[in-house]
Amino acid sequence: MAGAFGFKGCQKIRGAQIRGLLEAKDFFLFDCDGVIWHGENAITGAAKVVSALIRRGKNVVFVTNNSTRPRENYVNKFTRLGFTDVMLDQIFSSSYCSALYLRDVVKVRGQVFVIGCEGLRMELLEAGIPCVEETDDPDATIYNCALAPDVKAVLVGHDDKLTFLKLAKASCYLRDPECLFLATDNDPWHPLSGGRILPGMMMVPSCFMFECISSQFRGVDPAQCLMVGDRLETDMLFGSNCGLDTMLTLTGVSQIEEAQEYRNSDLTTNHSYVPDYVVDTIADFLPAFEDMEEQND
Repeated sequence: MAGAFGFKGCQKIRGAQIRGLLEAKDFFLFDCDGVIWHGENAITGAAKVVSALIRRGKNVVFVTNNSTRPRENYVNKFTRLGFTDVMLDQIFSSSYCSALYLRDVVKVRGQVFVIGCEGLRMELLEAGIPCVEETDDPDATIYNCALAPDVKAVLVGHDDKLTFLKLAKASCYLRDPECLFLATDNDPWHPLSGGRILPGMMMVPSCFMFECISSQFRGVDPAQCLMVGDRLETDMLFGSNCGLDTMLTLTGVSQIEEAQEYRNSDLTTNHSYVPDYVVDTIADFLPAFEDMEEQND
C-alpha cells in the first residue's frame, strides 16, 4: 500500500499524505514507550489520536516489549495518562504473548523457570502455566540449592533482581534437551531517564505477537495494518517481518538519519529496518482528522 502513495522509503509525510494513509488503513499497532508516552508523561496529542482512531471505527492495539508488568497495569497507566478508550484486549505485551506461546503453541507440560519480574510470572499463572517457586535461602549456592523437577522451559525477561544463582539454575535446567530456552523480547537495551539504559534480550524478532493479534481480531489483513514505533531495529523490523507498512515517529529512540543510513546500505538485510513513513510525532495525525471532519460537515 505504501507504494501507492508514491513516497515509500523513509520519507517524512504530512497533511494530505497522512490523511490518505489514515483512510487507507483499518488496523493500527502502536508501540508504547517513545510513541504513546515517555515514562509517566503522555506524548502531547497522543490521547486525542487514539480516541479519534477508535471513534472512526479503526482497530487500535498497543504492543510492548516491556515484560515487567501485567496487562492490567498497562490499562491503569493508560487511564492515568488520560487515555479513556483503551481496554485490556487491546494490549499485547511480550509477557502476555510469551504465556500464550507456551500454552497454545508449545503446549508446555511441566514447570517454567522464570528469569524475570513479577509481572511476567503473573501473566504465566493467569494462562495456567506453573512456574518454579523461588524458595532458596539468601546464602544458597548452586552446590546446595534445590532444583525443581519437571522443568520444561526457561523463560528470560527483564529481571532487576538477576543473580548468578538464577543463571546457574537455568544452565542446569537447559542441560535437558527437552527444556526450551525462550526470551520475551528482542530489545538490546531499554532507555531510562537521564540518558541511562538497561540491558535487554537481543533475540531475533518474532512474528508471534502479530499472530496473537490476528487470532484475537479476526480478519486482520496485514496490507490494512500500520505499525507505528520509535525503534528501527525492533519496531520497524517487526512490522517488516510481519508484512505490515511501518511508520517511525521521532519522539523516541531512533532518528531519521539512522533510517536513511539503513536505506542507503548495500546490505539488503538492513533494508528491513527502514520505515515506509516518518512523522515527527503521532500528533501529526490530528490535522488530518480535522480535515476529515470538515469534509464530513
